[in-house]
Amino acid sequence: MSGTSSERESAARTAEDNGTRPVHAPDGAPAPAHATDRKAPRPHASRAEAPSAHHQDGVPESARTHAGADPGGRAGAEGDRHTKVTVLVALAANLVIAVAKAVGGVLAGSPALLSEAAHSVADSLNEVFLLAALRRSRRPADTRHPFGYGKERFFWSLLAAVGIFVMGGCFSFFQGVQALGSGAEETFSGYVAGLIVLGVALVAEGVSLLRALHQVRRQGGGLSALRDPALRTVVAEDGTAVLGVTLALVGMVLHMVTGQVVWEASASLAIGLLLVYVAYRLGRDARAQLIGEAADPELSGRIRALLRAQPEIDSVEALFTMKMGLDSMLVAARVDLVPGLDSERVEEVAVRIKRSLAQTFPDADQIFLDVTDRPAGEARESPAATGERGGA
Repeated sequence: MSGTSSERESAARTAEDNGTRPVHAPDGAPAPAHATDRKAPRPHASRAEAPSAHHQDGVPESARTHAGADPGGRAGAEGDRHTKVTVLVALAANLVIAVAKAVGGVLAGSPALLSEAAHSVADSLNEVFLLAALRRSRRPADTRHPFGYGKERFFWSLLAAVGIFVMGGCFSFFQGVQALGSGAEETFSGYVAGLIVLGVALVAEGVSLLRALHQVRRQGGGLSALRDPALRTVVAEDGTAVLGVTLALVGMVLHMVTGQVVWEASASLAIGLLLVYVAYRLGRDARAQLIGEAADPELSGRIRALLRAQPEIDSVEALFTMKMGLDSMLVAARVDLVPGLDSERVEEVAVRIKRSLAQTFPDADQIFLDVTDRPAGEARESPAATGERGGA
């Protein structure tokens, strides 16, 4: 269907604005295929390219104000370098502290100190997991993993959470229960050695925590800066370590003053509870992202608003989003176009809409459009389309 002269002129202007060059035909002749710009994506391709800077057609003002200038490449690599330094600082601190705590705990016979040694060993292993996450999650996509390796970051973070639970929390519980049953006694020299080790550990853990918090501030602060699971895990570990060392100090001092081992055993049990809670929170976040977590409702709402603002879209039947990595997101939409568009016009519209999405939402590097002209009641009722949450 070639359309009227005014329709062809309108299509030509739209194509010119969006990087396509219509090949004109004499009036009355069938409209030829459009020669598209080489950088324009195919109408149903999965990966969209950002349009030129001047293209803003169909983008609501509220969506444009949230658009980023960098699609996550250079900024993500720079953030990874800073995160790697933070992880290495934490790893060095934990290795030194773990050895000191273990030696001091054996010499002093202190259950709280041995619990803290187990905590530091678990943190050291977790830092190794996080370094693997930083290296492996940035590998480029290949034929076996066409969506990339971004979710490796969440997998290694899950292993770190399991390490905190098993090596830190469980061993702390064991030490606390054993101390309550055996009624261990410590010498004065053992108390002094343990307190010195814990004092040094508190300073070292505090320095590592300050380094992690400094990076959080550099990345804007707040929850948005902690969306990186590697940085979030380091902050949680260091914060927990500072609190755990404080509990161990209090328990040891009270044991020394009162002669009652229950104080130190209670400190060990409290450290175990703290580690189990932190491991649960980190593991829950990693699990949600590994099984395919959707974008937050506010972001999904802005994507839907941009689609509805397009003059050629009659309705948005379904919208699906999924986080594919730290700065990668899949967007799939089922849209119903207005009547009367021929196949060539549909192609132009699909290219322009995906370009607008890619420019306004830089993390959306995988974009799929399913054009339909039939009712999609099942899609409207889908939990993924309505935003309902499932599972425990």
